[in-house]
Amino acid sequence: MDNFNNVTAVKKANIYFDGKVTSRTIYLENGEKKTLGIMLPGEYEFGTADKELMEITQGNMEVLLPGSDKWMSIASGNSFEVPSNSKFKLIVKEVTDYCCSYIK
Repeated sequence: MDNFNNVTAVKKANIYFDGKVTSRTIYLENGEKKTLGIMLPGEYEFGTADKELMEITQGNMEVLLPGSDKWMSIASGNSFEVPSNSKFKLIVKEVTDYCCSYIK
């Protein structure tokens, strides 16, 4: 999906890692939560309470998912899932645009 119609957008940005990762939260009509954001090159670790689907719309990165010791390459047009109540690591190679869906 390239567009989201009839959404509620949260005005305040989510800012992490001294501004190197930012996102905006939107809620779809059915209550589904998503964040749309940008990550600058760097190494990051995130934690999540909910299961997440991370779609990379531009850029590329390496991902280390929970329980794995092997980094995966993820580029534009690809996605990955993160289980709930876990942490994951990223090495962002270039400015990366993403959409994150939170799955209950």
